[in-house]
Amino acid sequence: MKRLAYSLIAGAVTLALTACNGDDGAQGQQGEQGVQGTAGQNGIDGQNGQDGANGQPGNDGVDGKDGVNGGSGLIRIATVPNGAEVTGLYLSEQGDLFFNVQHPADSNTATADGKTFNKGTVGVLTGVDFNNLPRNIVSSPVPASEQEQQIVMSAIGQYQVLGQTGDAFANLGAKGLEGGLGVHYGINSKQEIIRNDNPDFNGFIATSDTEGYLYTNWESYPGGMSRLKMSKDTKGKWSVTEAMMVNFDGVHGTAANCFGSVSPWGTPLTSEEWIVNSSVTSTTDASWNDPADTRTDGIEALVAPDFPNPYRYGYIAEVQNPTSASPDVVKHFTIGRYEHENSVVMPDERTVYSSQDDTGGVLFKFIADHPKDLSSGTLYGAKLTQDEGLNDPAVTGFDIEWVELASGNNADIATWIAEYDNITTADYVDGQSSYITMADVQAWADGAQTYPSVEQGGGPVTAGKPMDNRVAFLESRQAARLKGATAEWRKLEGISINLERVKEAVTGEDLIAGEIVDKAYMYIGIADIDNTMTDDQGDIQLSRRVKDCGGVYRAAIDNNYNLTRIEPVVMGGTYRSSLTGAERCDVNQLSQPDNVIVMRDGRIIIGEDGFQENNTLWLYDPKSK
Repeated sequence: MKRLAYSLIAGAVTLALTACNGDDGAQGQQGEQGVQGTAGQNGIDGQNGQDGANGQPGNDGVDGKDGVNGGSGLIRIATVPNGAEVTGLYLSEQGDLFFNVQHPADSNTATADGKTFNKGTVGVLTGVDFNNLPRNIVSSPVPASEQEQQIVMSAIGQYQVLGQTGDAFANLGAKGLEGGLGVHYGINSKQEIIRNDNPDFNGFIATSDTEGYLYTNWESYPGGMSRLKMSKDTKGKWSVTEAMMVNFDGVHGTAANCFGSVSPWGTPLTSEEWIVNSSVTSTTDASWNDPADTRTDGIEALVAPDFPNPYRYGYIAEVQNPTSASPDVVKHFTIGRYEHENSVVMPDERTVYSSQDDTGGVLFKFIADHPKDLSSGTLYGAKLTQDEGLNDPAVTGFDIEWVELASGNNADIATWIAEYDNITTADYVDGQSSYITMADVQAWADGAQTYPSVEQGGGPVTAGKPMDNRVAFLESRQAARLKGATAEWRKLEGISINLERVKEAVTGEDLIAGEIVDKAYMYIGIADIDNTMTDDQGDIQLSRRVKDCGGVYRAAIDNNYNLTRIEPVVMGGTYRSSLTGAERCDVNQLSQPDNVIVMRDGRIIIGEDGFQENNTLWLYDPKSK
């Protein structure tokens, strides 16, 4: 084709020349080439020119961001679908990382591995051992397409769905679920109340390297816990062989089962969160038994035809005999009643730390009288002293001292709780409370000998009776606050330790391959550094620089398993929208960290409950600071 084009062009040029100049005659023959001349000598090299003048200095580069402020060291392990929180973080001894997709958007239609993520989902990352995770992982991208935004995307491993809300596991026959995963029924009516779309805490109880029981919290009103018996094949894929919902009828049911942990002796601890229904400066809301109050409808349906006693909810419940056909459930009233996010037991098997997920919350400590037995002991609240002259959340820490509240046991506290069983809507009086009042708590804090009368603001159950310690265990936030503990945390979320790292640091035993750990920490997620943490009052007076984005703290653990100091590790980052002027959380940094877990190598895994279109499961290395 090229030769033909060149011929046509040459012909056209010849024709044009002929038309302009006429006939020049025939071309003569070309003569022979002449003899090549002798090459001339090389010229002399010229002298080097002078150096040019130095250029003008360039502009200074932009300052880099450090590990705390800028989120350096964050790796995006996975993202969850539209509308969902990352919940249920649990790393097993075999290196399996479980996590859930909580309340995803109903509008999600895309599928991955045959599953649609439009209902609560329990799952695990397969094909990777997180106890031997390399440090050169590349972040998973921020989901871009509509399909990517509706599924679980991961940088490593394959997300396997183990179960979703309503799954009955019919293929298991009698070992399946008659009602379905996350479905709750009335204790007496046996009628379905709710299909819970909020799977939260996971805890795996291994029976061998490839088998075990996965416990999962279902966070609603009422709530509950499921148990899946599972086995893993040689390629890391799991199969469910038995499914059940744990029976909480013996403890009057349960509600808002949020996060949790597994005790050092291998029992799941589940946390009842937002059922307490109190505020920053009040005890249990007086409207609990108001006939017009609809907020308690779910828990009323749970115990109908009885009316619910508020003091039967808001605790840490232990699932004992977790691998038996019928696990036993015990609520530990001793650890206190408040909006529990989760509790963590130290290696001494006595010291327990618990977080209160609320505005104006308290960090609590409980020390059991005997190892592996949480039924009796002493409750404490943390008193914080902020670093002098500092208020930026990225650099401001707090020293801790512990305020003793009271000692008690489950049996005595249960007797106090039972005194409120027969209160119903018929006992409601507008402007009064049928329950423990602030006047009752104040009298206890002041060391009074008796509870105040109703006319003096006391509750009718205890009016004029001899003082006891019920307020410390049934209205723990206000008891701690009036005794001097700091009740100013805003959304104090998940707390976590690595049991082996803490034990190694305290005892000096070589429990983890590699360098012996000489310092250990408990890590703390704070979803929202705002309100009572930034109001320029009390013990916590931080700036609003990271506000709704939150961050992660750590607390140093001494040789007595005592927390002595809290300091920031990594904070979320904000930017101001050029369109609306509103502050937003940077998609490449933390956005409302909900729960954390600590790996054997000291890295931490963080799950978001934030404002992003797709919340993230982060991996963070504290050594990157």
